[in-house]
Amino acid sequence: MPVNLARVRTVVLEVPRNAKLAYCLLRDPRVPAAPKAALVAALALIVSPVDVPAWIPVVGELDALALGVLAVKVFIEACPEPLVQDQRGAIKRKDSIADRDLRLLRELLRQEARSLVGRVVQRRRARAIARRRPRLVEDEPA
Repeated sequence: MPVNLARVRTVVLEVPRNAKLAYCLLRDPRVPAAPKAALVAALALIVSPVDVPAWIPVVGELDALALGVLAVKVFIEACPEPLVQDQRGAIKRKDSIADRDLRLLRELLRQEARSLVGRVVQRRRARAIARRRPRLVEDEPA
């Protein structure tokens, strides 16, 4: 069976876009609770250590990746269309909830990295000073 590379490329590019859109819609307070709960339940099933038995029709046969893609697509389709279009526009403008959260995460990581580097430099200076300090007889163990 020949593989349609154009279709594979489309799917590969569509998955991250849909994941970002689903994240934005999941965080949007205007989206009804029922689609959010269905998506969270499907994702919980994927990461759950409990394996779904193969005898359950459809769900038992799906791979975790396929279930995740399906859950995200169904979630997006269950959301009100104006909200989906609003979030897609925000994603294109790089002003979506996901973009803001990523910027915040990057800034927090930068701050933590600076703090860690500062602590390491301080420790190294303290050790260097301690090595240069002359030892007194009282400092040595008996």
